[in-house]
Amino acid sequence: MKNIAKLVTLVMALLMVFGTLSVAAITPYSTYTYDIDGMYAASPDAYTPDQIVDSAAMGLDEAKPMDSPRDLFVDDKDNVYIADATNNRIIVCNRNLQYKFEISEFTNDQGVPDSLLNCQGVFVTDEYIYVADTDNNRIVLFDLEGEYVSTVEEPRSDVFPENSIYKPVALAVDAAGRMYIVSSTTYMGVISIGPDGEFTGFIGAQQVNISALEILWRKIQTKEQRETSTQYVSTEFNNITIDKDGFIYVTTSSIDESAQQAAIRSKDAGNAPVKKLNTAGSDILKRNGFFAPGGEVSVMNAGASDNDISGASKIIDVALGPQGTWSIIDEKRQKIYTYDEEGSLLFIFGDSGMQTGNLSSIQAIAYKGTDILVLDKTANNITVYKRTEYGNLLLTAIQHNRERQYDLALDDWTNVLQRNSNFDEAYIGIGQALYREGQYEEAMEYFKSAYDTTNYSDAFAMWRQDWVKQYVWVVILVVVVVIVAYSMFFKYAGKVNIKGHTKVGKRTFWEEILYGFWIIFHPFDGFWDLKHEKRGSVRGAFFWIGATILAFTYKSVGSSYLVNPYNSYLNIIATLTSVMVPFLLWAAANWCLTTLFDGEGSFKDIFIATGYALVPIPLFMFPVTICTHFLTLNEVSILNLLLTFSFVWVGLLIVFGTQVTHDYSFGKNIIMCVCTIVGMAFIMFIAILFSGLANNIVSFVSAIVVEISYRL
Repeated sequence: MKNIAKLVTLVMALLMVFGTLSVAAITPYSTYTYDIDGMYAASPDAYTPDQIVDSAAMGLDEAKPMDSPRDLFVDDKDNVYIADATNNRIIVCNRNLQYKFEISEFTNDQGVPDSLLNCQGVFVTDEYIYVADTDNNRIVLFDLEGEYVSTVEEPRSDVFPENSIYKPVALAVDAAGRMYIVSSTTYMGVISIGPDGEFTGFIGAQQVNISALEILWRKIQTKEQRETSTQYVSTEFNNITIDKDGFIYVTTSSIDESAQQAAIRSKDAGNAPVKKLNTAGSDILKRNGFFAPGGEVSVMNAGASDNDISGASKIIDVALGPQGTWSIIDEKRQKIYTYDEEGSLLFIFGDSGMQTGNLSSIQAIAYKGTDILVLDKTANNITVYKRTEYGNLLLTAIQHNRERQYDLALDDWTNVLQRNSNFDEAYIGIGQALYREGQYEEAMEYFKSAYDTTNYSDAFAMWRQDWVKQYVWVVILVVVVVIVAYSMFFKYAGKVNIKGHTKVGKRTFWEEILYGFWIIFHPFDGFWDLKHEKRGSVRGAFFWIGATILAFTYKSVGSSYLVNPYNSYLNIIATLTSVMVPFLLWAAANWCLTTLFDGEGSFKDIFIATGYALVPIPLFMFPVTICTHFLTLNEVSILNLLLTFSFVWVGLLIVFGTQVTHDYSFGKNIIMCVCTIVGMAFIMFIAILFSGLANNIVSFVSAIVVEISYRL
């Protein structure tokens, strides 16, 4: 009995140990996403490898296994089609990936025996199997039983470049029978062919990147030089698919890597490696995630990969999944990237290697129900990935969102968040569900957790609307009080400054401060009196310099979440340096130059005039910063125009103050202002050079002292 008890205890212990192993523990790769900062964020596995199906598992003839397959397609009945290019055939398997038949040799419409040659693409509709017969330069149609139907020969048109070679490598067909063909040697876009086989045009040509300098150079070249110089042409596509609504997804891997990565971060469609085209060729792909779809975001370390791979992803295929999701594959890193219909990244998985689930040379991807099939052209097999519980939760949440069942979506996203606290899209999903239920304040908190300023702004606008309706009298009272207070203050300052015109004797500090409000509206008279009538002083200039420093500091620490979502700020020392360094550089450079060119102002005069010219900055920055707490994202952007206006105003005041202080003509003053800016750069260069030299001297002396101490 004791032995039985020990055995039972051992079994229970083993069950407890193995029962707690996560799915990630049995997968040879890590699943991850990227947060809004572009940082790697670990995620539970959404898909795990289920099986590897090779030629033997399919039931293919041992004498003729798959050899470098190039394309993969799954039809509505889950039959699987493989373009086995080297063997010049299309392999057709059932839903269990068991061999049914193959298409290789046939009798064409001329009654002549014919065959496929290096067929690299396949697409299947309810009626036909379309084969991109690459080296025969044609598209061949078969019925669903594999019987020959017709041939679509190379399209003929005057718009095709001379001596062009037609090499169809991938194709998609819409509900009307229109064919969209990717040719590996055609750079003018996707080739569109009607159901009757007639060429109808090109769509979606890629953007050509030419620098402004290159454009200018080509303008001044002769005709002969332009003909012999480098020709700039669009990059060609490499794969294509189409959704049930007739929108075309295309991929390309020939974009300049730096341009591609810039497009991912800027969400620019011009250099995007994946696009969604309408029938007019316009890209309508939504890019509402943190980064535009395009593969790896942090390309220096490739996310969770153990391989030392850098550079932009090489996207070679796209597949459409359930609930508007879609995936692309990266040939460089052997990874699968999955997005929702808004372009938000859901998860990344996969890696190169020999373990089950890793890949040698990823070539094609397709969805079969909830499974993902990935074709490996080097290993000559298909890896089947099963969706996990986490993946099911994620897709269910997306489904409920699409079906507008927001209460269910809220529960789903909450469950997702419990399993993956790193997933910012879950916070956004919960926030959107709360927003649609009218819980705007709670939604704002979730959007804030994901640093989603756009949705936060929308929720804030609705919350503010409800608040204003409830406390409209408070809003009116505050607006009236602010307007009256500003009006009374400026009226008071005006009276004080007018009285100051006739005052004799020393000015009070308060009068010197208020004189700044006269200068900003009467710059020429104001700066003249500032110098000759002593209406201002060094202490008054220091006051406005200090007010400017405080304004920048308050803007840094007191701006609303929409302006400063990361709560980053400069300390008072950094702000002091950022204001005083350019201020003193301007005063010093201007004084050095104007003393050589008949300037009538002393360093003190320049210091005072420049200090009083800063008045518009605190005048605008304090109220603008306060107002950011009551405005939406678009309104804050408009309000920032006031800050831009204040900086322009300051610049003009400095120019006018310099002119009056030195009694220059307008033209001479402009020249001296430009020279002053150059002088500032020169002083900075000398300072940097001197500091570097001083550092070298200190290092040299320190080295000598250390050497002497060792020898003594």
